[in-house]
Amino acid sequence: MTDYSEIYKKQRAFFRTNKTKDIDFRIKALEDLKASVQKNEKQLIDSLKADLNKSEFDAYSTEIGFVLKEISFILSNLRSWAKPEKVKTPITHIGSTSYIYSEPYGVALIIAPWNYPFQLSISPLIGAIAAGNCAIIKPSEFTPKTSEVVAQLIKDTFPEEFVTVALGGIETSQALLKEKSDYIFFTGSVPVGKIIMEAASKNLTPITLELGGKSPGIVHKDANLKLAAKRVAWGKFTNAGQTCIAPDYLYLHKDSRDEFLTYFKESIQELYGENSLKNENYTRIVSENHFKRLSSFLSNGETLVGGKVDTERLLIEPTLLTNITWEDPVMQDEIFGPILPILEYSQLSEVIEGIHNHPKPLALYIFSESEKIQQEVLNSVSFGGGCINDTIYHIANPYLPFGGVGPSGTGAYHGKGSFDTFSHKKSVLKQTTAFDIPLRYPNVKNGLKKIKLLLK
Repeated sequence: MTDYSEIYKKQRAFFRTNKTKDIDFRIKALEDLKASVQKNEKQLIDSLKADLNKSEFDAYSTEIGFVLKEISFILSNLRSWAKPEKVKTPITHIGSTSYIYSEPYGVALIIAPWNYPFQLSISPLIGAIAAGNCAIIKPSEFTPKTSEVVAQLIKDTFPEEFVTVALGGIETSQALLKEKSDYIFFTGSVPVGKIIMEAASKNLTPITLELGGKSPGIVHKDANLKLAAKRVAWGKFTNAGQTCIAPDYLYLHKDSRDEFLTYFKESIQELYGENSLKNENYTRIVSENHFKRLSSFLSNGETLVGGKVDTERLLIEPTLLTNITWEDPVMQDEIFGPILPILEYSQLSEVIEGIHNHPKPLALYIFSESEKIQQEVLNSVSFGGGCINDTIYHIANPYLPFGGVGPSGTGAYHGKGSFDTFSHKKSVLKQTTAFDIPLRYPNVKNGLKKIKLLLK
């Protein structure tokens, strides 16, 4: 097995040269990364096809293009973000100035998942480099072809003392977690997130956890039903539902339920054809174990749409389940597949109560033309982020930090959020030596009286 302590030693030594803190070094590194991604575009598309049967459109729009846009955005803003930020100083500190310095942590460990194996390996890396860190990436073993391309791309672009990739399974993750990282960034499931947090606690290592959970979609009776149906279908069945922010279940108002479901069936056919199992660009389920787990949910409730599977190719049709309750197995944990349970409601309070009885979700989507309804949901429910009258689109806005809350995650990234996540905010007060205000000292006449006048 690779001696990861040596890699950590090399990266820590390189970090202490202060080269990564140089803004020109960071910009050059990001430019080199961008060029390498563009150079390896075909290999990435081929590997994503091999691992998950992703179409070229999906591979580029949700992985490669997403990463290129993120690099471009950060490159255009990095110099201003990296400057010390001057902040106000109170009158009690007259003569001094105050600054916040963004400084890198050191060696960052990035543990990536399999559902977007390129994007979720490289997007955090962009933030780590922008902030001036060294980094070790552990990609998923469930998408081996893409992980190999990522490893070669990084090897061809950066020296291992700056950025490197550690390939392998659980034993590799365990070995890396035994080392002392300066920051840990993890994307994955809640159970594994708890293991990561426990490992980080042993060294009090700061972490970001991008987890998941059951993200609700709510379609109120006043929504633009046809458009809502298309946007929910797109957000749910992209990547065969293997998206942490996909709508996990759908609350439909009883008055508009049937009309919405008619539009929803049409949307599925429009997006994936009459037989999605014969669509050569329909994403497959990542592994046999995950396929078996998802297939077991198909017996829950009643199947309104879909339900067919291809065991040999690990494909499951876009599926709608009705007559579902919170007691059904499909409602116990995040589904992470192309199965959408439908719940009904008469009053919005029923929806809010149902969501409150379960862990805080990573995302929430409310479809309504009423500002009052929109605000009632936003003000009543805690969730990581989401959309009004759309699904998953918020993740592509670099001005919106992306992350969870409570059980759905801690910390956020994307755009400036990535730079901030991988930066420690160091507060510095620069004091004058031209004069000295004596009030702070205990031997001042009437000192307490004067302090009380100031500090009130």
